Amino acid sequence: MLNLRIVTINIHKGFSWSNRRFVLHRLREAIRSTEADIVFLQEVAGENSSHAQKHPTWPDQAQHEFLADSVWSYFAYGKNAFYPNGHHGNAVLSKFPILRSEQIDSSTNRIEQRGFLYCGIKVPNHRALLHCLCIHQGLFAVSRRKQLRMQADYINRHIPRDAPLIMAGDFNDWRGRGVSDFASLLGLSDAAVAVNGRRARTFPARIPMLPLDRIYIRGLTAKKAATYYRGVWRKLSDHASLIIESELP
Repeated sequence: MLNLRIVTINIHKGFSWSNRRFVLHRLREAIRSTEADIVFLQEVAGENSSHAQKHPTWPDQAQHEFLADSVWSYFAYGKNAFYPNGHHGNAVLSKFPILRSEQIDSSTNRIEQRGFLYCGIKVPNHRALLHCLCIHQGLFAVSRRKQLRMQADYINRHIPRDAPLIMAGDFNDWRGRGVSDFASLLGLSDAAVAVNGRRARTFPARIPMLPLDRIYIRGLTAKKAATYYRGVWRKLSDHASLIIESELP
């Protein structure tokens, strides 16, 4: 039995919820404190020349590489949004080898550039890959429904039904009805619901009220689930972090 600690957080491109402070260095320490095995990140700035000029502490490397540093030896990044000064997207950090990764464009309109990142991770003493999808859904309900269908199609085509799967990120949906139905059809369960009997509230980070961020699992067993927004997490992103402890047979 392998114990896995999993974290997901929308890092808001390294800025505080009010956009007044660049807090990426504090965010790195907060994420490190979780001792997570796998970290799912959304709104990661791969490059932004404008911010790099304005903020003296802006790292020389991409944000996901800065956050991974010497703790997570393996990482993958998928570009979602492109603009003149750079780009941002999703990232996965892992203590175990990422054998393959793929970024899938899930944009559904001209306003939002969206995508999801797939990673196949080789965990110790397990023949099958641990399949991971890092998600950042759209702001509009009609877009989210289309994106869920894209993700379901990808999972059904590329991931064996009996293979372990983690699907985590910012679903931008506080009602969760469509997401729950989608997850049920794929054999996924909401880790926070399985442990605590209700969805984890993660937004806004100052006083979390809405369950925007989720961790869905298949082939793993959730043991603990918690939302972190106090202490070292105060005044970081506009989203709280969601952390689960799980077991992989």
